[in-house]
Amino acid sequence: MEAFSDGVIAIIITIMVLELKVPHGSDLTALKPLLPVFLSYVLSFVFLGIYWSNHHHMLHAVQHVNGGVLWANLHLLFWLSLVPFVTSWMGETHFAHGPVALYGTVMLFASIAYFILSRALISLHGKDSVLATAVGRDFKGRISTLFYLVAIPLAVVRWWLACALYVLVAIIWLVPDRRIEKTFDLKE
Repeated sequence: MEAFSDGVIAIIITIMVLELKVPHGSDLTALKPLLPVFLSYVLSFVFLGIYWSNHHHMLHAVQHVNGGVLWANLHLLFWLSLVPFVTSWMGETHFAHGPVALYGTVMLFASIAYFILSRALISLHGKDSVLATAVGRDFKGRISTLFYLVAIPLAVVRWWLACALYVLVAIIWLVPDRRIEKTFDLKE
């Protein structure tokens, strides 16, 4: 499951980078119209990196999976597979209200899918498992979901505030989350 997920996420990132089109001009001013596309790519690349890293750590805290976990993982990968589309649309439209709201919607459902996957794994391994101990109350996951819920309707009114909330979620997760590593250290 881990290797499959790693491959899918790598393909998603590859698809995203292929959406970056080469400008027709040869001077640096030719890059200016591409700035929104590039900024949306950077944000999505960071989010995909965060999902990959946390997914990787989460799977190292489990011993086995079942059919329910496999489907929960596919559910997460489905939402992540939509990231290139909403990233491209948001960048191409220079952060228009609708694409910014849809971007948040995809990120919201990806966060919910990640939560479902973690709960499926905890259910399989028990409430005293390494993963359950490491996840705990999952403050980061809950606050991220709340920020998405606020950002989506906000995008219709002030797209830049919605984008600021998306960046804030990324910053929250860029701070290394060492819960699983610390829990492994305690169990040894």
